[in-house]
Amino acid sequence: MRKNKWGVIIPIVGSVIVMFNCACAQSPHQQNLKYVKDEQQVASSTSLLNDKQFLLPLKDLDKAKVASVHFLYPFASPFDSLLNKYTKVDSFNGSEYTGARNSANLSDDIKMYNTIILSLSESDLNNPQVVSFITNTQKLKSLVIVLFGNGTNLAKLGYVTAPIIWSEKVTPISASFCAQAVFGGVAITQKLPKTYSAQFSANSGSITSKTRLGYNVPESANINTENLNGIDKVAAEAMREHATPGCVVLIAKDGKVIFNKAYGYHTYDKAQPDKLNDIFDLASVTKVSATTMEVMQLYDQGKLGLDSTLGSYIATARTSDKNDIRMRELLTHQAGLIPDVATWEKLNSTDVSRDSSAVFPTKIVDNMFLRKDYFKNVVWPRMLTSPMKTRGKYVYSDVSMYMMKEVVETITATPLNVYVQQNYYNPLGMQTAGFLPLQRFPKERIVPTENDETFRHTLLIGYVHDQGAGMMGGVSGHAGLFASANDLAILYQMILNRGTYGGTQYIKPETVDLFTAKQSDVSRRGLGFDRWDPEVSKHYPSELAGPETFGHTGYTGTCFWVDPKNNMVYIFLSNRVNPKVTDKLSSLQIRGRIEDVALSAIKKGM
Repeated sequence: MRKNKWGVIIPIVGSVIVMFNCACAQSPHQQNLKYVKDEQQVASSTSLLNDKQFLLPLKDLDKAKVASVHFLYPFASPFDSLLNKYTKVDSFNGSEYTGARNSANLSDDIKMYNTIILSLSESDLNNPQVVSFITNTQKLKSLVIVLFGNGTNLAKLGYVTAPIIWSEKVTPISASFCAQAVFGGVAITQKLPKTYSAQFSANSGSITSKTRLGYNVPESANINTENLNGIDKVAAEAMREHATPGCVVLIAKDGKVIFNKAYGYHTYDKAQPDKLNDIFDLASVTKVSATTMEVMQLYDQGKLGLDSTLGSYIATARTSDKNDIRMRELLTHQAGLIPDVATWEKLNSTDVSRDSSAVFPTKIVDNMFLRKDYFKNVVWPRMLTSPMKTRGKYVYSDVSMYMMKEVVETITATPLNVYVQQNYYNPLGMQTAGFLPLQRFPKERIVPTENDETFRHTLLIGYVHDQGAGMMGGVSGHAGLFASANDLAILYQMILNRGTYGGTQYIKPETVDLFTAKQSDVSRRGLGFDRWDPEVSKHYPSELAGPETFGHTGYTGTCFWVDPKNNMVYIFLSNRVNPKVTDKLSSLQIRGRIEDVALSAIKKGM
């Protein structure tokens, strides 16, 4: 705990900043119960006005360039922190624009933003600079005003045509609630209780729906926060036993992130602590979070048939024994393919160069470039001529997702990484998710994986850990995706919602049901998705997980599991392969035991 500048104690509960009176000596559970009660009071005194065009919750996040502006509003920091859970939002303090730097300068500085969220206190309404800023901005930008304080102040906003969220309470809890309301993390359910002006009369206002993840304390989902303390213990054990140098854990229940915590460090030298927004190499979680996501949309559009053959999409497969492999077999790992072709083990000195050129265009890592068309001329032919095992038998294979990448790119004429970025990650508001993270983020935000002494001869930071994906320049159907825990939670809340998020239907509900359901008589697998193992002695993915559970793991020490019965999304991200691969994360059952703490807490309730 720490105190803020107003002398208020600030405990961090999950990912939500909550403030309580420092004289209060209560347990975390009691504090959170008070938080929930106070938030209910905020919800009952918050209304949405002037939104005749139904602009809220904000949509089209891939097109929005958002700035948050405040003047004297005291809780701008928690307000902006919550806004940034949904999309990148840059903050501007209008009070700094005084004297020569007046409101005109402020307007100039936000010229590259098309959406402005303005948080106002009562005292701001008497400031001519604020009035001028509102008058000019609402003519040029998509403006959202969030007003905190007595409702009588609404009469001073009669000139405003932009949507107004009004909350009577001026607290950090109302800041959190209203920030989430802007994006649909919470619903606005109340109309104005009485008349404040001709424009803002009793029973006026709009009702919104909850369309995105919210951020709250466990008690808001009927969970005693103290029953989640076991997560700290399991995470501490993981680091103490050197199963991983650090990790990030996220639990979402009932559409709300109720636990999100970072543990440990990027590396065992403890130089850089793990943070909530750190970016991890997801390894085989890519198979579902990228490739399968694209397959589901193409299936919805009738462009990909599950019983269509590889040869029907890929011409070079037609003369091979892979010609009649069906898409369904690739997605369930029952195509008879070997696990991998490991072509990186067969590289010679003429295949790579220390410098990039037209002859060596594919960057594997710093100072290592692969010759042109190596995949086309070497890797792909080896896949097509690789030995076939028994069709219909379950053999987990990376080759299957190499092939699925070739299929979906042939159908869409778009690289896999570009397709998922444009059709999923950007519109969903996933700020870190994507391939090739070094093109968008500094190394400091990316968690290191292995110190590769045999192939790339360097510590891998931002370059994919998987060797085969590295040979493809970091973009493959089976590995290469990087993301933060919050981003994965967004993606799989969409799946838990049966394809809907933020008011947009990304995948048809029946398609989500099909792909996440058990598809095989010889394995537990769905289509692309892994699932709960009916051989209960395996306790997979955890001892308390139920038959409805689906998800996937990643070799680098990652996983996600979606539990529809308990309305839960569980994310675990780590770099257990740093500096060298260890099996302790699995042998100690770290991921499953953390999931069990959450499931046990749900069962116990309050």
